[in-house]
Amino acid sequence: MRIKGKVHKYGDNIDTDVILPGKYLSLSDAGELARHCMEGIDPDFSSRVKSGDIIVAGPNFGSGSSREHAPVAIKAAGVGAIIAPSFARIFFRNAINIGLPVLETDEADEVEAGDLLEVDLEKGSIINPSRNRVYQAAPYPHAMLDIIFAGGLVEYTQQRLGK
Repeated sequence: MRIKGKVHKYGDNIDTDVILPGKYLSLSDAGELARHCMEGIDPDFSSRVKSGDIIVAGPNFGSGSSREHAPVAIKAAGVGAIIAPSFARIFFRNAINIGLPVLETDEADEVEAGDLLEVDLEKGSIINPSRNRVYQAAPYPHAMLDIIFAGGLVEYTQQRLGK
């Protein structure tokens, strides 16, 4: 699976409160959550993001509370993947569970806002034609790829059960 998109770049320690401010936690509709995605740090994000775009950030992305609303808002906004040197473990797992690819690489700081990236999830490669560079992320184990390709853990389980 390949993901191509424009980069939206953020700094270090982006927590779930800026990804989706707490005042929106009563919302359950993914489309409504998407309209407030990144509102705490980038109020215009939802009007700029296009399907397949990629968030690139510094270390510890998704820190803070363990709310699943944050990765749901990001995925519903159309983001194809998130790339960072590290993720809060609960955020990482929540993202995989809903089928949102998150890739870890220490080379993320070389990517700039507006760059176009192409991500190969099976190889873990990140191609940046804007800078004529290729970065390597840790490749996923096959079981995690299966969950992502299915669209999330619920969809994966339904497929496995033949539903």
